Parts: sequence; C-alpha cells; structure tokens
Amino acid sequence: MPFSHHSHSGQFCGHARNTLEEMVRTAISRKFRVFALTEHMPRNRYCDLYPEESLMGCVDDQIEANQTPADLYKNFAAYHKEATRLKQAYESEITILIGFECDYIRPSSTAAIEDLLSHYRCDLFVGSVHHVHAIPVDYDRPLYEKARKAAGGTDELLFQDYFDIQFDMLRALKPPVVGHFDLIRLKSDDPNCNFQQWKGVWERILRNLAFIQSYGGLMELNSASLRKGLSQPYPNAEISKAFLEKGGRFTLSDDSHSVDEVMLNYDRVLRFVKDVGISTLHFLERGEASSDSRFPNVAVSVIPTSEWEQSTSPPVPKRMSLRCSLESELNDQGESVMASDIEKRQLLDTLHVLQMTG
Repeated sequence: MPFSHHSHSGQFCGHARNTLEEMVRTAISRKFRVFALTEHMPRNRYCDLYPEESLMGCVDDQIEANQTPADLYKNFAAYHKEATRLKQAYESEITILIGFECDYIRPSSTAAIEDLLSHYRCDLFVGSVHHVHAIPVDYDRPLYEKARKAAGGTDELLFQDYFDIQFDMLRALKPPVVGHFDLIRLKSDDPNCNFQQWKGVWERILRNLAFIQSYGGLMELNSASLRKGLSQPYPNAEISKAFLEKGGRFTLSDDSHSVDEVMLNYDRVLRFVKDVGISTLHFLERGEASSDSRFPNVAVSVIPTSEWEQSTSPPVPKRMSLRCSLESELNDQGESVMASDIEKRQLLDTLHVLQMTG
C-alpha cells in the first residue's frame, strides 16, 4: 500500500510531463492507497515566474509559456477542477487527496497561500521553500550561484538564510506536510554534505525540526533527490535521525513529475528508513479524527515500516528507471555550461534506443 503526498503533472506544471489523469492511473496500477495531487501554487509577481513559464515555447501537454501571474491563477483553477473530477471518478480504486505545493518566497506569500485555502477545498498543502533572497535555488546552477552571492558568497551563509526562510514559513503556515526539507543542498558544491560541519546551519536545522514536531507536522521522505543523483532522500540521514530523536513523524513522497517517476526509488528509501531506524510511517487519508481544523475531513494514519515493506508493490521496471535517470542526467547537463554536445548527444541516443524498444 504505497502512498505519496507530493506530485506534479505536465498538464499543469511546465517542468513536468504527462496528464493529471495519467498520473492517477499510474498510481492505481502500482497499487497506491493514497496519492496526493499537489501542483505548484500560482505566484502573483512577474519576478517570481520561472524561466519555463516566461521564456520557453509551448510544448504538447504542457502549460503555455510566456504566462502572466493571472494565467497561473487560471491554470490553478483548471487544475483544481480536473483534480476534483478525478477524485470522484476513481474514488473506488484509490484515495486522491487534492492540494498544492506552496512557494514561500517572502512574508507576503503567507496571504497568497491563505487565500488559496479559503477559495479552494483542499485536503493538504506541502510547505516548501524554493527561493532564497527571492531567487530560485533548485532550478539550475547559475541561479543557485546568484542566490549564494546575495547571501554573502558561501554555501554556509546561503544555507543559513534558507533555513531562516523555512522557519518563517513553518511559523506562518504550519504546513501539514513539510516538503524536501534540505532541498538547498541540491545545487550546492557538495550535495551530500554533512550539515553539522557548520554550527550556525545545524542550530537552525534543529530549531526548525523542533518546531515541526511541536505542531505535529509530517516530514516527507522525498525520493526525488535520488533520481537527481544525490545519495540519500530529502532530508538526509543526519537530519532524519535528529528529527526521530525529537519524536518527529515521517511520511513518504515521490515528488513525481511524470508517470515514470511514480514510486521511483521507493526501494532505496525503504533501505534508508531501515538504516536510520524509522519504525513507523504516517500518511494522510480520509477521516474525521483531524487534528488540523483547516482540513476537517483528513486524518493522520500510521503504519509500521515492516508492514509497509510487505505490502508495497514491486519496484518500477529497471528500463523505466534507467530512462528516468538518463533524462535527469540530460536535464542536469543541459543546465551546465561545462557539458559538451557529444555528452548530450550520447544521452539522447541512449534514450532513443530505450524508446524504440519499449
């Protein structure tokens, strides 16, 4: 009975693929019990648009480029309508939760997020930070370096600012699910770094973990980091152990952006869970015993890790996993000015062979 509290579709997200219904049907085929639909919230400033929204050409099954903030709000309305339809159409086969991933950029983001919650019936939202000094830190290396310069020029200073902004988000919103807690390391000089090497960074991490535990937030173990080349999920082992020691509760998310990524690397996350010593996993589902008045029909359930292991569907086929890895590597190389055309051509040729052979 796998579950995921974080997903995106190419129908409503410019850097994803596949329709929302294809994502749901894939989750059903992999025997998911709960699958949360959490497209990005609309951003209300032109300066907060991502490059794919403001520069890229239109692609099939993708949201249109050259958008305005008003377009993003229309897109979100269309997403919520389609998600509601799918929730009803497949209710006998899977529990679909409808929500969104917040983009907390500055204090004024709070009002925008609360406005969405007041206008749309949601089951959850994922509390995430993708920007530091209003600059995306996970989009590509050049933007990461721009944010690092604004923070003072070092990863240590940028990490401190990231966890301070995250703390602002946590206090303002108390998200039911905390998204990719240590995302900041993705584009850093050492993505598999030890956070405890920096006293100020580690103190901020412990502060944030204590606050999440205090209000009962669920920390997602996010497998997306693994398909992006990192050695551990978000958050890494040292953070997960610290949260466990504080009595924190963990949930599971694949942060899928295509059907190929639904449940991808859950086998590796399970090994990680065992190594860290996490004995139970929590998940959201329909119920009346809600502890969050904003979501009165959603309750937190718990399952022993051992039971989750026994009931999890077989892993994604290796061919599919290889294709995802190659596509991720190709995207990373496309972001790097160091990548050669030969390297990218080799990856494209390999992907073409995979597509031709099924």
